[in-house]
This record gives sequence, C-alpha cells and structure tokens, in this order.
Amino acid sequence: MLNFALSDEQQALMNEARRFAEQRIIPVAAQADRDAQFPIEVFKEAWELGFVNVTVPEEHGGAGLGQLDNALLSEALSFGCTGIHTSMLANTLALTPIKLAGNDDQKRRYLGKLTSEPVFASYCTTEPSAGSDVAALKTRFEKVGDDYVLNGEKCWITNASLASFYVVFATSDTEKRHKGIAAFIVDRESAGLSIGKHEDKLGQRASDTAAVHFENVTVPAANLLAAEGHGFKLAMETFNETRPDIAAMATGLMQRCLEESVKYAKERKTFGVPIGEHQMIQAMIAEMAIGTEATRWLYRKAAWNLDHGVRDPIASAYAKAYGADAAMKAATDAVQIFGGNGYVRDYPVEKLMRDAKLLQIYEGTSQIQRVVIARSLLRQ
Repeated sequence: MLNFALSDEQQALMNEARRFAEQRIIPVAAQADRDAQFPIEVFKEAWELGFVNVTVPEEHGGAGLGQLDNALLSEALSFGCTGIHTSMLANTLALTPIKLAGNDDQKRRYLGKLTSEPVFASYCTTEPSAGSDVAALKTRFEKVGDDYVLNGEKCWITNASLASFYVVFATSDTEKRHKGIAAFIVDRESAGLSIGKHEDKLGQRASDTAAVHFENVTVPAANLLAAEGHGFKLAMETFNETRPDIAAMATGLMQRCLEESVKYAKERKTFGVPIGEHQMIQAMIAEMAIGTEATRWLYRKAAWNLDHGVRDPIASAYAKAYGADAAMKAATDAVQIFGGNGYVRDYPVEKLMRDAKLLQIYEGTSQIQRVVIARSLLRQ
C-alpha cells in the first residue's frame, strides 16, 4: 500500500526548518549575497538546532537520520537561501564517503569532529580539466613508505576556505582513468595544502567557493579512505546519495518562487485588475506549481529508495535533472511575473534566478544526468 504522508516527526522537522529559514536565513540572505560572505553565526545556530550533519550515525554523535529526512531539511532550509544551504549541505557531501567507506577509526575521528563542534568539511573531486568526467582527474598520489603524497589542484570546492578537513580523490596514473583513483581524508593543517582565491560567482554567492592546492602534501596511511581502483566507485555512490538533496534544494527554491509570485500577482495591478487575473500570469503560476510538486515527489522517492537499500542511480538522476531544470524555469518565470521589479535587487526573485542556475551545474550537470539515465536504460 502506498503512503505519501510524512510522519509526525518528519513534518515537525520540516516545520522547524522552515521557521528557521524564514526567521534567520531570509533576513540575512540578501546581504550575504551582496557581500559574497557566508554567515557563520547562522551556521552555528543551525548546527545547535540539529539541522547539520543529520545523517551521521548515533554512535558518532549524530542524529542518525535517513536520506529522506535530510532531503526534507534541504527543501525547507533552501526556501530561505540555496547559497547558504549549499555550505551547510556540503558537510553531508563530505561525510557521506566516510560513512560509506570509512573504517571505525576514521568515522570516530572525522564524523565525531563534525558532531562535536560546528566545523566545516569539503568534498574534492572537481578539477580545471575534470568536472563531469571524474575519471579524467589529474591530482596525483604516490605511495612513499607507509604514507601517501598528493600533488594537484581542485577547483570550485564548496567550503574550501572554511573546512577543517577534505575528502580528496586522486589518481596514481592518469592513463588508468577510473581504475587508478583512490580517496583520502586530508586535514586542513597539512603542510603543502593551500587555498586559492574566493570565486566571485553569479549566484549562490553566500556559499564559500575556492580552489584547493596540494603541493607534496603527506597523508598518513590511516587516512586512506578508498584504495586505488575503488575511489571512482565511492565518488559515484556518494553522488547517488546526495543528488536527491539537490533536487530537494530545487524544490525549496521553487516553493519560494511560487509563494513570492502568488503574493505579487495578488497585489500588483494592470489594466485595473490584479495581474493574477490575467491568464498568462495564471499559466506561469500553474506551471511553477506543477514543477514544484513533481520535483518534490521525485526527490522523495529517490531518498526513500536509499533509506530502504535500493541503490538506483537513475532515480537520483531523474530527481536532479528534472528538478534543476524546473527550478531554472520557475525562477525565470518569477522574474517575468514581477516584470521590471523582478530585474532589480529590491525584490527577491532576481537572486532566486541567479541561485537557480547552479543547480543545473554542480553534482553532475543536467546533461550528465541525462547520460546517466540513458545509459542505464540502454543497459537494461
């Protein structure tokens, strides 16, 4: 029997997160966007309330919540600002490979660190020449005695300037492609690790984004997360778990677009009547609502699958591809509904449109999601 209802606990979690988004995130979001500065105090408050790192198991100090719970939080918090929530959610992206592949000591040290204090972590796969094609990464590792030495560069890394540690994917030989990739946990204070310039982005500007450079960085053997040949699979498994969260973020952004558009359509008048009485405006609002609801159920199905042991990358790809594109359309239509007012920063939809674009790019572009879907179908 199908049951689409959330549990009382899940609904309460969403209500609390939505309240936090309205009371603490929205009031600072516009200024954080203008300054391109992440509001650390908001993160600390969210951490105290238990809105961060929620999938960390209880034995390591976490709430032990499931993927669906985490996605529900993402929808509610992204209603406030996807840029601010991206930096919150980056911790989940970094902790997921440790949760999936880490040994007991690694989980105790690094998952425990995230739950014992409000600190950040980063996930490092993307490089100047290796974005969607993870197997093409060029950051190298070399075994030296009992340790490993890393050399290379990662770019577009969320929380790079703030992180206490990094989960880094590197290869022993670029010719081996996916067969040469391993994964490591690298501490921030490691000699030879440095942070590049802060990226001046179009949207989601409140999220810290920068390059990370590795110059003869020594990583102890105890910090090897995935051995050579197993790193690529771990990266793909991680994205499978986190892509529903991006679709949930898209849902939160679309919900904000919808509510702002409905409110404005009731207030703004043209030709003597509220613009909401014009059929073309009604059509855009209706499409916005359809996209929001469709994405909501796509991400919830994908997250529910993960919680029930169903490893189905195509479900996560459906949610991410459709949700990101629907969010971009919803934000563009919201600007159109606001007209000239939508094109200036005095109104919120201008920022929503800029923020939405990144949803189509990170954690696998909308085009790559379609490759995942098509290849999966053709293999069946």
